[in-house]
Amino acid sequence: MQLILHTFKLKLKHTFTITHESRNVQPTLIVELREGNFRGFGEATETPYYGVTLEKMKAQLEAVRPLIEKYDLKNPEDFWQYISPYLQDDHPFALCALDIAANDLWGKKSGKKLYEAWGLDISKNPITDYTIGIDTVEKMVEKIKEVPFPLYKIKLGTKEDIKIVKELRKHTNAVFRVDANTAWDVEETIQNAVQLKELGVEFIEQPMKADNWEGMKKVYAESVLPIIADESCIVEDDVARCYGFFHGVNVKLMKCGGLTPAKRMIAHAHKVGLKVMVGCMTESNVGCSAIAQLLPLLDYVDMDGILLVEDHISTGITIDYGKVIYAAENGTGANLIG
Repeated sequence: MQLILHTFKLKLKHTFTITHESRNVQPTLIVELREGNFRGFGEATETPYYGVTLEKMKAQLEAVRPLIEKYDLKNPEDFWQYISPYLQDDHPFALCALDIAANDLWGKKSGKKLYEAWGLDISKNPITDYTIGIDTVEKMVEKIKEVPFPLYKIKLGTKEDIKIVKELRKHTNAVFRVDANTAWDVEETIQNAVQLKELGVEFIEQPMKADNWEGMKKVYAESVLPIIADESCIVEDDVARCYGFFHGVNVKLMKCGGLTPAKRMIAHAHKVGLKVMVGCMTESNVGCSAIAQLLPLLDYVDMDGILLVEDHISTGITIDYGKVIYAAENGTGANLIG
């Protein structure tokens, strides 16, 4: 296999703000694996609050280039086991991009879409939400009016969170989800859940600090809304830890190291009775098309990255009022333009 690295800067359609940061541009790394006429693509985005930069990811991959290029890809799972020991330290974002590329290449070589190769039925796929980042309430209302959707994910973590949701509710009958990105405490979460439920909120994502397990135990027992782990569920071992503290987990491909470990995390979560969501990291169609392959396995999905960025670099899935429409190509269906 030939390894080719591409870097891009995706312009965001709006300034995207969460409790960790604000940004207008999303740098992203596209990993290409080429074998004959087949090209597989994977992606990982630069994420400063995890210490992940394009330079760091490129350096990690260049260090293992000889191992990658001599490998005879038979199936992605074996390749992940082979290469992961070299790429799991210091956040496995680069490993994720490589694993997605390997899965895409394998699917294209097999002549099947990934979900077909995995034997999955796409007839009951969940729809994706559309994310409204933290802003003035007036601008958040404008964003809802700009993109009518059946399901919104509202980023919170301000002193006016309930006021914001009440105002947004005046302008749409859509289902809401809220993501506090670790900004609340125990009593605030329990009390907010009561009001949010009355405002048509489906669940709360990661309301408190990731290491506040004692607090989460109390919230888990008393919240009137389901609580979904994000920052508290990063890698495979975290799924077991979340049982009894959360009602579900948000699996993110970049944080866990790709499609291969994500499938294992999903299976484990369902086995112990946890709901499963997969979230995006504001990536291009390369990353979002990979997430789409997992849809039949999910209860919820947040894969609106291609709606939040001006993606002039790639093709793949499309989204129609929350419904994901697959590309005609095999593998993940993603391709670079040009």
